[in-house]
Order: sequence, then structure tokens, then C-alpha cells
Amino acid sequence: MRAASPEARNGAAARVSFDRRELGEILNVYGRMVAAGEWRDYAIDALKEKAVFSVFRRACEAPLYRIEKNPKLARRQGAYSVITTTGLILKRGHDLSRVLRAIDRRLKLVEA
Repeated sequence: MRAASPEARNGAAARVSFDRRELGEILNVYGRMVAAGEWRDYAIDALKEKAVFSVFRRACEAPLYRIEKNPKLARRQGAYSVITTTGLILKRGHDLSRVLRAIDRRLKLVEA
């Protein structure tokens, strides 16, 4: 027989969430995009199988991007992914900062 986990004994299901470092990285990109006027709102969902950070241009619209953390995919494709409104996966990987580069369009100085 298998012993029940503390969450199962209490009747509460374990949820996946972003830790402080991950949220710091995500909010750093989010802050730059808000300052650029491209993004205006966000939502965080902690579900049973994954954590989702959704980015909105306006609160009444569908999210522009979803940044997802799915621990079940950690050994295969990587736990982190950036997904567009249409469901297209822009980037997936093991390193959150590399995955976020897909949507972080920093201003670059172009010399003539």
C-alpha cells in the first residue's frame, strides 16, 4: 500500500505555481513591455498540472501570450513555454530566461 501525501489527506490538491525567481524574471519582461505601451494587464493561474502567466493588451481581450510552467514536461521538452493567442508555441525550453527572449523585444541601438 502507498501512503497518501499530506495534500491528499487534507483533501486539497497540490497546485503548480511560479517561484519567486521565476516571477521576478517574468515581471521584469512584463514591466518593460508595459513601459513600452504594448501590454496593460496580466493574470496568474495556479492549476493542478501547470502554472500560467497570461499577458493582455486590454483586460477584455484574449491573452496575447501565455507563459506556462508544466513540470511534467521538464525532462522532455522543458517545463517552460510561451504560447500565442492562436495556440502557436513560440518557444519551449528548460531555461525560463531563454524562453522569455521570444517575447522580450528590447530596443536595440542601430548604428549607421
